Amino acid sequence: MQTIQDIMTRDVQTISPQETVQRAAQLMDELNVGAIPVLDDGKLVGMITDRDITVRSVAVGQAPGSTKVEQVMSTDVRTCTAGQSVDEVLGQMGDVQIRRIPVLDEQSQQVIGIVSLGDVATKHSADVDRTLDEISTPSEPDRSATRH
Repeated sequence: MQTIQDIMTRDVQTISPQETVQRAAQLMDELNVGAIPVLDDGKLVGMITDRDITVRSVAVGQAPGSTKVEQVMSTDVRTCTAGQSVDEVLGQMGDVQIRRIPVLDEQSQQVIGIVSLGDVATKHSADVDRTLDEISTPSEPDRSATRH
């Protein structure tokens, strides 16, 4: 059984909830990623994605240079642990339509990595077609979660 620790990306860049949306976008550009875990005093408090920036900030006219990450980040973050099976986590990703999940240390609850659908597709022999199909199914706009 292949576990998350076998395929996860380690040394994950994080951002503070007090940073600006503009800084988050710059980091995403520099790192060529679409999501960054948000840590407050070492504790995972959210995730900010390129979609959060676009839909929850830019689309409603917020200024990226003054809008804080905490105002647009997703706070209901699904996580996994390094010892979980890839198939189990793949199922979670499909169930909640997400492409990336932070990996937490079971003891300390600190972020030790991140696993993406791309990691699964390139490093795991499982069939990712079903999960990709579930993730790609249109869902309702996420405007109700917007905080001003």
